[in-house]
Amino acid sequence: QVQLVESGGGLVQPGGSLRLSCAASGSIFSVYAMAWYRQAPGKQRELVAAINSGGSTNYPDSVKGRFSISRDSGKNTVSLQMNSLKPEDTAVYYCYVDLTTTAWGPRSDYWGQGTQVTVSS
Repeated sequence: QVQLVESGGGLVQPGGSLRLSCAASGSIFSVYAMAWYRQAPGKQRELVAAINSGGSTNYPDSVKGRFSISRDSGKNTVSLQMNSLKPEDTAVYYCYVDLTTTAWGPRSDYWGQGTQVTVSS
């Protein structure tokens, strides 16, 4: 059993900053990619930031230069630092982890429960 617990969402004014964190726990053997997605009302879920096991990162143009993803592989945690927030960043943010639970088992996707980020004055 694997659980992802997110924290750090909330209400912030435009131009402000928030930091999201996600901790994976349970029967984890190896963690591969970790990422953050978001979903705004009436829109599809979209990738916000991703980081692989080697530390390489990927961002869409909409957040590049404003958001930064990091991971602590020893603790199986992933964080998202969000700066210069805009009203269009308002969404539910989901943590994603690609991992295996045994040495020989398949890789599986796990999702957090989501945390609300609202950017408004």
